[in-house]
Amino acid sequence: MADHVHETKMDGSAVSTWSKKSIRHRTWMAFVYTVLILGGIIIMIPLYWTLSTAVKELDQALAFPPVWIPNPIVLGNFVEALKAMDFLNQLKNTGIITFFGILGQLISSSLAAYGFARFRFPGRHVLFIIALSTMMLPFHVTIIPRFIMFQKLGWLDTFLPLIVPSLFADALYLFLMRQFIMTIPVEMDEAARIDGCSFFQTFYRIILPMSKPALGIVAVFTFLSRWKDFMGPLIYISSQRNYTLALGLNALRHDFFVEWNLLMAATTIVMLPPVIIFFLAQRHFIQGVVVTGLKG
Repeated sequence: MADHVHETKMDGSAVSTWSKKSIRHRTWMAFVYTVLILGGIIIMIPLYWTLSTAVKELDQALAFPPVWIPNPIVLGNFVEALKAMDFLNQLKNTGIITFFGILGQLISSSLAAYGFARFRFPGRHVLFIIALSTMMLPFHVTIIPRFIMFQKLGWLDTFLPLIVPSLFADALYLFLMRQFIMTIPVEMDEAARIDGCSFFQTFYRIILPMSKPALGIVAVFTFLSRWKDFMGPLIYISSQRNYTLALGLNALRHDFFVEWNLLMAATTIVMLPPVIIFFLAQRHFIQGVVVTGLKG
């Protein structure tokens, strides 16, 4: 009888302990979700303000205290913004720079990464470290030397200063591609060599098809960097016919007066493609980030 009472007390103590842990866990999770929700709301405020201002009348956009809910909703701001920007021409210019930037980075980064991941040559690790060390070099340090070089070549006010550097692998993309290629078994290369494939055929037929997640990351990163690039076009492009979307947005800001509703409408239109592409490629994007960090 005494043993039964003792076992009952032990079971009750265990249940009580488990109940306390469950309560602490639920309390902690409630706190975490509350913080995340509040943080998400704070982060979304600038986006909401951009979208709401894009459909306001000018007097509401300039009103103080601010008007949070536009009334009436003016969708014509988007049409006016497109006309003020010369949107189609700037979209074409941005598309050219972005397309060739993506193509150049995919080709150069994958080829260089294949060489570092598969070929054994003297100084391979030293060269790779030197390549990675360029990420620590601020962009602003190279502005003047690159400007002088492109000026001597006669490339100013053209797309060449924004496209040609893409033909040389970026250190970050080189690192990501090399990390991914190193996760591909070397036996795949050896089997291809036995079947008579050359190094380039092995790269084209084996490595590239299996590297789609990493290539997707490079493509998305390059697209985002080229699409929103403002400093590069500002330095090298001077004529309005060569303006990109980033320069077009900046041109909407007049010296003494800014039509904020039109500027926010144009900003909304320009930021739509990156948002859409990110959501469409989100699964491949996350998969590539995870896999490229598996092997060093």
